[in-house]
Amino acid sequence: MAETDVAAASLFGAERRLCSADVLSPPEVRARIEVAVLNFLAALSSPSSPSISILPLIARKSANCSLRSGLLSDVSSVYLSYAFCKRSLMRENDAKAFVRVWKVMEICYKILGEGKLVTQRELFYKLLSDSPKYFSCQRHVNQSIQDVVSLLRCTRQSLGIMASSRGALIGRLLLNEPEEEHIDCSILGPSGHAITGDLNKLRKLNLCSDARYLILVEKDAIFQRLAEDRLYNQLPCILITAKGYPDIATRFILHLLSQTFPNLPIFALVDWNPAGLAILCTYKYGSISMGLESYRYACNVKWLGLRGDDLQLIPQSAFQELKPRDLQIAKSLLSSKFLQEKHRAELTLMVETGRRAEIEALYCHGFDFLGKYIARKIVQGDYI
Repeated sequence: MAETDVAAASLFGAERRLCSADVLSPPEVRARIEVAVLNFLAALSSPSSPSISILPLIARKSANCSLRSGLLSDVSSVYLSYAFCKRSLMRENDAKAFVRVWKVMEICYKILGEGKLVTQRELFYKLLSDSPKYFSCQRHVNQSIQDVVSLLRCTRQSLGIMASSRGALIGRLLLNEPEEEHIDCSILGPSGHAITGDLNKLRKLNLCSDARYLILVEKDAIFQRLAEDRLYNQLPCILITAKGYPDIATRFILHLLSQTFPNLPIFALVDWNPAGLAILCTYKYGSISMGLESYRYACNVKWLGLRGDDLQLIPQSAFQELKPRDLQIAKSLLSSKFLQEKHRAELTLMVETGRRAEIEALYCHGFDFLGKYIARKIVQGDYI
């Protein structure tokens, strides 16, 4: 029976098609890099037909992604299947990308041997210094890292590359790190507790909380406003933000909180624009660009606000026109396979009206209105 037939005949067929990145130890990753080098040398020195081997990478494209629903939970996540793209030194458009993959693997091999962790930014400056012909911007490094993840099938952290976290949290939560003093997140200043980018440290956290809600905030300014107002003393909650598009460390700790406290609903407070919805969807489903590992951190996030029903609270002067970038994001979301109907309806309304609104527009009712708005919507069950 063919492999595809086995998958189709199995109750867990979808799981058999799921391609994922493994969490590996440094020796295991170094072994995979060595195998990649040996395969390359074997192809190059073949007596019959010497050649420069291609690099088969899992395709990180919408055509190769699907939505997986959990059997025992209400969490859905984006995953990638076993469809491949190729990096080849012999194709003009691929040549530099091909070399970049080997350059990144070389650096990773060294830092893993030294027992170090580096951020993507640190890696960029090292590669810019060593190989300026191939790495002229951060994007080249980021794409090459994902190529290596796709080639070796291991997570970014396993490669010795640490997430550059911007995230913070505050509220009714005690963080206990092994051999460290515990952190009471309810007595911190409005900036909250900075989330480390080291996932290994986050894995070791012991969490204790009497919160009833997790509130995910898109913007740092809104997070600090709610922290300054001590919203969590009036509404027993934990506030968390990535200060924009979510980094992997913020998604990791949100998922850790949801697993540790499975009865806590997660509510998202984002701007009423396509980018706000894209941020919510990244937390909720994961992302295609990091589809080999980000599915692990998907959470069942509810959209609290801003939404179309809230627009009556905002003065006309506070609305802004959608920008070309907004329309580009909207087009991408509307063409996706995973956007649920109520989210699609909200996005369609944005596009049809050509308008967008920011959370701060609610300040027309006073700076203390935001906390009341959140509490009212939660109590009334006004979320999707």
